[in-house]
Amino acid sequence: MRRCDRTLSTLLFAGMLSSTAAPSLAVQDSHHHHGEGAPAALSLHDGAKWKTDETLRRGMETIRNLLQPQLPAIHNDRLKPNQYAGLASQIDAEMGRIVAGCKLDKDADAMLHLVLAEISAGTEGLAGKNRQLGRHGGAVKIYRALENYPAYFDHPGWRAISHQE
Repeated sequence: MRRCDRTLSTLLFAGMLSSTAAPSLAVQDSHHHHGEGAPAALSLHDGAKWKTDETLRRGMETIRNLLQPQLPAIHNDRLKPNQYAGLASQIDAEMGRIVAGCKLDKDADAMLHLVLAEISAGTEGLAGKNRQLGRHGGAVKIYRALENYPAYFDHPGWRAISHQE
């Protein structure tokens, strides 16, 4: 098994981050030793979902649980810039824990990093670092990544993110 230590350079290679990448992922860059390139799009593993580990499952649930309760305020434009920034910081920290602790095979790892790249791009928007995307657009990116995640990763008990809760 390989550690989920594909980080900033892989994410940049995937072309999914702005130049102001998430600090929590940048810290991990010194651990990146994989030479292969990242895949261009999410795909299944021979028609099956990719295996997950406890660190990944716990981390993705945490990210979902951080975003979910904020959705009504985001949707109704009631979240203040400092609240968006705080949410971005919390999600970035959780992504750092996922990257540091999960163990997946190299192909599952590559797929995971496409999801993490989308979330990281979203946190850039949330934090106000990507004005073109915007804070609301950043939340949408993270929401979509959380929608896509269970379609490609085997995560028993995953609860879909929803505006309805």
